[in-house]
Amino acid sequence: MRLHRNLCFAVIDGLTLIFNEGKYADKVIQQLLKRDKRWGSRDRAFVAETTYDIVRWKRLYAEIAEVKAPYDRDNLWRIFAVWATLRGIKLPDWKYFESTPSRKIKGRFDELSQTRKYKESIADWMDELGVKELGESVWSKEIAALNEQADVILRVNTLKTTKEKLQAELFDLNLETEAIKGYPDALRLKERANVFQTEAFKNGHFEVQDASSQLVAEFLDVQPGMRVVDTCAGAGGKALHLASLMDNKGQIIALDIYGNKLNELKRRAKRNGAFNIETRAIESTKVVKKLYDKADRVLIDAPCSGLGVLRRNPDAKWKLQPEFIEDIKKTQQEILQQYSRIVKPGGQLVYATCSVLPSENRKQVDTFLTSELGKEFTFVKENNVFAHKSGFDGFYMALLEKKK
Repeated sequence: MRLHRNLCFAVIDGLTLIFNEGKYADKVIQQLLKRDKRWGSRDRAFVAETTYDIVRWKRLYAEIAEVKAPYDRDNLWRIFAVWATLRGIKLPDWKYFESTPSRKIKGRFDELSQTRKYKESIADWMDELGVKELGESVWSKEIAALNEQADVILRVNTLKTTKEKLQAELFDLNLETEAIKGYPDALRLKERANVFQTEAFKNGHFEVQDASSQLVAEFLDVQPGMRVVDTCAGAGGKALHLASLMDNKGQIIALDIYGNKLNELKRRAKRNGAFNIETRAIESTKVVKKLYDKADRVLIDAPCSGLGVLRRNPDAKWKLQPEFIEDIKKTQQEILQQYSRIVKPGGQLVYATCSVLPSENRKQVDTFLTSELGKEFTFVKENNVFAHKSGFDGFYMALLEKKK
């Protein structure tokens, strides 16, 4: 592989924003890809994948390069040189790469790879927390799986098409997909591609949604005609799935504290042909109180550490702080206490997170069940999804039923 100066500069600029200014990697990469209209798909793939790669392995590469944050541009070029050397890419004779100790880089890599926190490139506190909650063996396997690049998974919108028709439609565009056993609406792209430019996407025939995330709506066991409340709906990935599982019949009320996210959900619902979704921004407690004892099904896709989705958000490894996890656990319990009251007697509730930590998952459910409100519910079942077992994101979901 030959390195091109303008592509490498784009990567360095991106890393400056992500590492030094705390910008989100996905947003930074979106901006970078608009930088030069002459770039082809290979050029754009290089910029996106190289940036993500260096973000993912930041601690390991910085340790090998012997640089510390905040990183000036020379530091970032040193980190870039480590990335290239470990991939066997010949460094051009640019001034940034003068005196790059290639042999030493490989030796340091072998040496540091003996220690998990360097090998998997994570902060000390995160490594300690993982071991404490999951045990040495499970954590080692899970963090390794969470460092692998995520596949692109599509969810077929059955309101508009079938899996077979979508496969054929994409195949005509030279986009090959395969079905995934155990995930009825999922298709995996065999090669990464920008599927958002396709007519199939613009016509609402699919959404991009990880296979593990697709399990959540199914876990809620909705039926056409029900009243369902998605309490932390965000931009609505799971609400849209619920609409298709309900054949557009019944009512889905999508709640969120962020109105702008619900506006995005409205746009997506229109594209998907999902007409049974009503959005309500939570501007006061009245919005939630009006729904007490009214819903057949309630989904609480709770805010969480996001440790289960590090494969697609590698910069979260550096943004996440232990205090945030402690605070979010309090929020999770408050949300469970408040939103569980929306379930009517005989109705069901799913509590879900994209975390792999028991303290955010089963322990939260157990704490709730021993509370005054929780005594009205019985535990039905749970699904702990680990990336190292499933090959997809880490997720948790628990199904509870309100006594009649």
